Amino acid sequence: MILTGLRSAGYKGDLSRLTMLIGGALAFFGALLLVVVAYAGWSANRTAVERERQLVDNALDQAVSRILNEEKAIAWWDDAVLNAQMRPLDIEWIETNFGVYFYETFGHDEIYLVDGDNHPIYANLAGEFQQDAAGAYEHRADVLDQIVRAARGVRDAGLRVRDGAFTADQERYSYLLGAGDAGWSGHIMMVDGAPAVVSAMAIVPSVDADTLVGQPHLMVSVVRMDEDFMVSVGRTLLMPDLTFSSAPAGADGLVSNEFVADDGAALGYLNWTPRRPGRTLLLFILPLVGIGLIGAGMLTATMIRRLKRASGELADREAQSRHEALHDALSGLPNRHHFVQNLQQSLDELIQSRNNGRVVVAYIDVDRFKDINDTMGHQAGDTLIMAVAERLGGVIGPADFLARFGGDEFAVMRRATDEADARALVECLRDAFDEGFEVWGQHVRMTASIGVAIAPDHGLSPEELMRHADIALYQGKNQGRDRAMFFSAEMAAEVEQRREIELDLQVAIEGGELRLHYQPLVSCANGRITTVEALLRWTHPQKGEISPGVFVPIAEEAGLMPALGAYVLRRAFEEATRWPDLDVAINLSPVQFRHVDLVELLQSLIAEHGVNPRRIVLEVTEGVMMESTERNREILNAIRSLGFKIALDDFGTGYSSLRYLCDFRFDKIKIDRAFVTGINERKRAMTIIQSVVTLGRGLGMEIVAEGVETEAEASVMRLVGVTELQGFFFSRAVPAEEIERLQRDFAVANAPSDATPAAIADLRSLRRV
Repeated sequence: MILTGLRSAGYKGDLSRLTMLIGGALAFFGALLLVVVAYAGWSANRTAVERERQLVDNALDQAVSRILNEEKAIAWWDDAVLNAQMRPLDIEWIETNFGVYFYETFGHDEIYLVDGDNHPIYANLAGEFQQDAAGAYEHRADVLDQIVRAARGVRDAGLRVRDGAFTADQERYSYLLGAGDAGWSGHIMMVDGAPAVVSAMAIVPSVDADTLVGQPHLMVSVVRMDEDFMVSVGRTLLMPDLTFSSAPAGADGLVSNEFVADDGAALGYLNWTPRRPGRTLLLFILPLVGIGLIGAGMLTATMIRRLKRASGELADREAQSRHEALHDALSGLPNRHHFVQNLQQSLDELIQSRNNGRVVVAYIDVDRFKDINDTMGHQAGDTLIMAVAERLGGVIGPADFLARFGGDEFAVMRRATDEADARALVECLRDAFDEGFEVWGQHVRMTASIGVAIAPDHGLSPEELMRHADIALYQGKNQGRDRAMFFSAEMAAEVEQRREIELDLQVAIEGGELRLHYQPLVSCANGRITTVEALLRWTHPQKGEISPGVFVPIAEEAGLMPALGAYVLRRAFEEATRWPDLDVAINLSPVQFRHVDLVELLQSLIAEHGVNPRRIVLEVTEGVMMESTERNREILNAIRSLGFKIALDDFGTGYSSLRYLCDFRFDKIKIDRAFVTGINERKRAMTIIQSVVTLGRGLGMEIVAEGVETEAEASVMRLVGVTELQGFFFSRAVPAEEIERLQRDFAVANAPSDATPAAIADLRSLRRV
């Protein structure tokens, strides 16, 4: 029991010593922590004051640099050289361009002109011309002579030499001057007991070096560092109470630092209220650490860790959201919104700089990108978009801004110096498409259309510049793709003209001003007309005849094709009742399959006009078949079930014509005119047509040859087995009123026993038309 007590006492003693050790350690480290926090606060305040003083000094250096740059605006000018050297001086010119200009425009308090021998020849004090220039100069000769000598390259040993960046900034454009190096000097000096920026700038030619005779004259300027000057400097540093005083400021919270002129003379003191980042540590954190060090240390650390973790996650999510809002999800490039933001910033900088710079906006549209989507799938299209984005990013400059607007459209912005720089950008963008792209193991050759607009020539707002680039892009695509176009006023006029046609076309559709002409299809078996194809015509009340090749593409872009297609169907059904023994062919556009309840419309037209659907041939292009969606297949099957005939138009011009014949049963195939024209001289085309005829006839389809323009072409088409012929050799498209006469003429011409010479002559005359 005694042994147990001893062990217990020893355990308690060890526990007590451990407790004391832990307590002492906590007290020691707690005190150390308090000292560290206190020192950190004091050190932060001291560092902040030192840093702010550096900022003030840098800002003052920038002010000196700004004043020198202001002087260059006039001093580096051939006219200034000529007028400064002129004797006697043209005081009115000198006053206007030196004295009054610098006083009123830049606030220079004193302006002097010194000739090549350093003799003052002109003085303006506070905006007033001084008759006695030498007397005015002599009043400050002790200060001004130092600056003049420094500008001549003879700097006094006591004058401060600023850093290399300041010197490089002043000499940045001196190589442009016709007279070579230009002397300059700028220093903060004591003038009338107060600080002032005293500067000198050589008056040298910027173009013709021969205008300078002897040593260049100097422009000497004095800008007092008064209250307004210090407030302006303080505002740039977010230090609104920055002031100068001859003695240290006595107010609480202010810091006073000695202010010394560039020649070492004591000027006074710079005073401001420092930010004191350590104030929070000393007034708040230090007491909290002392109070919560023992009891709440661990809890505080835990809470801080949790808060930091939660804040980090929130910040990450916020950063991710900002990134997603400004970037394209597929390519990772900036999106349209981000592009507009940067474009606005660049345009603002261009306007503020007032130089001859340019801002270039280039729109890039990948040509025939839809074909990749249709033939290889949307995933392959996405792969191509990412490859194009990477390729474009590799050819542009590091300062250029690349964005993706969606689909196959990209945009690049460049800060350019001239139009040649813009053209260099275009060449880089075109070079990006010189090599093909690897897409799912296939080597795909792509081209791009590029539209370019340049600020300020083509606008100074993002909306205007981007709209003009889009117009130029549209023009490039209209002219055959794979080309770059720079915006011009003529393009804008053309767009306006297209807009006028669009509006007038909409009125024409609503007012029933459009009409149909019909071109006959002639049977090879008996030479008679069996079918007429409805072709749309428009006679504008002011512009006259407008070709379908002009207004149909405009209708497609403007979204008028559903209404236009429905108009053609109604008119064709209405006029088809006039020729009960003829079929009527009507073209259907891909848009009608996407945006119109086509089957319902056809059912209503059958009911309204009582036309036998077997007399109506609905022609679809390969564009419809390329959009081989389930909906299109269902619509075609529904149309066939109603009794309509279906023809495949322009056969042979697409990518997969033979596949369409396998996928869907057509009543007719219309061989494109590209195979028919000059067939008697093209053996390969003859072979192709023979194969198509054999295939089509084998599948139970009629074969129509389009674009027959000569008797030789008609004869060849009959020989290879074509069932119907269409083209100018037989007749142009004529109004509905002429179809019956045309039908009679063909019937007479192909009935030898009844034909009369007059009827045959009429038919030949019609063919010549």
